[in-house]
Amino acid sequence: MAGRKGTFAKSGKPVLARPQPTPRGVDSKKTQAAEAPRFGSGAPPLELEPIGYVRGLIRDIPDFPQAGILFRDITPLLADPKAFHIVLDAIAHRFLGERIDAIVGVESRGFIFGGALAARLNTSFVPVRRPGKLPYRTDKVSYSLEYGEAELEMHRDSLREGAAVLVVDDLLATGGTAAAVGELVHRQGAFVLGYAFVIELLSLNGRERLLPTPVVSIIRFD
Repeated sequence: MAGRKGTFAKSGKPVLARPQPTPRGVDSKKTQAAEAPRFGSGAPPLELEPIGYVRGLIRDIPDFPQAGILFRDITPLLADPKAFHIVLDAIAHRFLGERIDAIVGVESRGFIFGGALAARLNTSFVPVRRPGKLPYRTDKVSYSLEYGEAELEMHRDSLREGAAVLVVDDLLATGGTAAAVGELVHRQGAFVLGYAFVIELLSLNGRERLLPTPVVSIIRFD
């Protein structure tokens, strides 16, 4: 990550930047509580204004993919280069100083963020896919969804023993998919350093299913 250019007085001492005002219509205390970092990597907290910019690009689609579900659409975020960079920087920021040997991205939107993040952090990228999509020998895990069962696969030679892995996906809901990916990682003798998500739905308590492994989310909805 590129370093920030500092501003210095004639004495050579740094001049601290003034805090930015909270955007109109935003409750600063509520925003801080919702968006505050939860992973103690030693990195300073991020400014809240850029995160609010990203949040404003997430589009709500009611009754998709079925009645009663409010879908959080990230395609406007992906269409905005500034917002996409903010999300990648925010995740990378939380893991400053940590050794990351591989990023595991979950099909399909986890590929978008995981692949770009792997390039940014100069580490390898490993895809986890639905059955029948990977050509080589795979490990497979089955897990429960609200309305049935699902399976995920990963190539057996994806991770070396003892590798530190960051699992990346776009959304944390109940945590079932992320926990299944963690199982695939452990089967290869690696370990999950942390889970990172663009969006977290707090009411579904998916984070509890992944603890004690650290969980990072950039935008949180009740």
